[in-house]
Amino acid sequence: LPLPEHEKPLAVPNGELRVSGKGKKLRKPRTIYSSLQLQALNQRFQQTQYLALPERAELAAQLGLTQTQVKIWFQNKRSKYKKIMKQG
Repeated sequence: LPLPEHEKPLAVPNGELRVSGKGKKLRKPRTIYSSLQLQALNQRFQQTQYLALPERAELAAQLGLTQTQVKIWFQNKRSKYKKIMKQG
């Protein structure tokens, strides 16, 4: 039985911005990383702050994340790291 239009879930597979029926922009919910994923990401960040595309693809596949999630995690981590280094 198909769902009525107003009850259809708004999930978008690649999850960028999406628009509800009322034209209101809804953001993709924030990714919650497991402690295992964080451990692996932090470990990799200590080795290198920048990942090449194949490395990013491999890491994402290993951790069950999208490449975009890995990319953004690294961007945020670099930003946080620089901020801490600036403070001394």
